[in-house]
Amino acid sequence: MSNWFQRMTRGIRTPASERRELKGELWYKCPKCKTIVTMEEHKKNLGVCQNCGYHDRIPTKDYFNFLFDDGQYTLLFENILPLDPLGFVDRKRYTDRIRDAQAKTGLKEAITIATGKLEDINVVIGGMNFEFIGGSMGSVVGEKISRAIDYCIKHRYPLIIISRSGGARMMEAAFSLMQMAKTAAKLTQLAEAKIPYISVMTDPTTGGVTASFAMLGDINIAEPGALIGFAGPRVIKQTIRRDLPEGFQRSEFLLEHGFIDYIVHRKDLKATLAKQLRLILEIPGK
Repeated sequence: MSNWFQRMTRGIRTPASERRELKGELWYKCPKCKTIVTMEEHKKNLGVCQNCGYHDRIPTKDYFNFLFDDGQYTLLFENILPLDPLGFVDRKRYTDRIRDAQAKTGLKEAITIATGKLEDINVVIGGMNFEFIGGSMGSVVGEKISRAIDYCIKHRYPLIIISRSGGARMMEAAFSLMQMAKTAAKLTQLAEAKIPYISVMTDPTTGGVTASFAMLGDINIAEPGALIGFAGPRVIKQTIRRDLPEGFQRSEFLLEHGFIDYIVHRKDLKATLAKQLRLILEIPGK
């Protein structure tokens, strides 16, 4: 590795085939501090920069692997697939966008639901998939969350949702916006059943997702530096024609203003969730 970096410092041009490795599977460059490490090291550190603590976006399966005991879990509601109720077309047909997203990501929709044990506590975890059409909330996302809540009520399992979304899915118009009310109403049923719901907000959590289930947890947790808000900062700045405070809409800003309960480093997330669930469920600690 040292020879490779010496070539860069001496201005020796690297063949394109080798340069692509930096952007691909072998190397990771932190967008904040520019530190370069191997992708293997980056993944071992749960997608967090070892130098500055920047929390990179990671897929739902990675969250599942370190949150569920021994990485063991069972997927739920994988048979629910998106449709095109409006016959929507922009630059391409919505049906084509769905098919392309499924082929590119290997995912079926913008949320994945699973059940398993978290430090020996039975839980249901929903993880949003930002790589699937920006993690946008369509009718399938709302339906899967609703069924997850029904499953939690039936089995008396706590619910955890890890949000990572650009908001409502415009290709489904009002069908998408209806999911805000639908998920909020279902969470009311979960609360009435006295079953805990913990919301974990990661970068980014925006739009209709923030305005519905992401902010309705009994406990609302965020990762460091996560962008959380309804409209994006650029839209707000252009609308009010004023400069925004430094760090506006980042998790630290929201914690300071009382919108979230905790900011939790990714490596501490499992222990924090387990601690909170034991307190709520009155389960003795280990």
